[in-house]
Amino acid sequence: MKVLKWMDENLEKCCCVVLMSVMAVIIFIQVVARYVFHNSLSWSEELARYIFIWLVYLGISYGCQMRKHIKIDAALGLFPKKVRKYVVIIGDLVFLFFACYIAYTGLAYSLKQTRVSSAMSIPFKYVYISTFFGFGFAVIRQIQTILYRIRCIKNGEEYEG
Repeated sequence: MKVLKWMDENLEKCCCVVLMSVMAVIIFIQVVARYVFHNSLSWSEELARYIFIWLVYLGISYGCQMRKHIKIDAALGLFPKKVRKYVVIIGDLVFLFFACYIAYTGLAYSLKQTRVSSAMSIPFKYVYISTFFGFGFAVIRQIQTILYRIRCIKNGEEYEG
């Protein structure tokens, strides 16, 4: 259970840190190779780009976990105070349905990919599957957020985010 709790709290964060670190090292090596040794690496920019794509999609899930995804707080001021917490849940539900749709279409699209990348010969399905994982994790995080908000409303507590 401790492993599951740790994964629930840290999975996206750790993946993003590792991906960002690897990407930074690859780009640093490319810069040194290009400007110090006057010899560019053929694979580094492509790999850094694919790592960045994975980083972005996992970052979407992390933003959902932290309840910091894009929303319009100014529009909440248009609603009466008693209704605002329900409007936020409606917004979360809309994003949940959007994330489900994107995860589904991302999986379908990635499974259809037959092309490979030019420099590294990586099948594109491994790049495009990042959409499924990022939004799939976002679906899980949105469900957690909605349940958290409902629990807070039932207990008469204020919630964050």
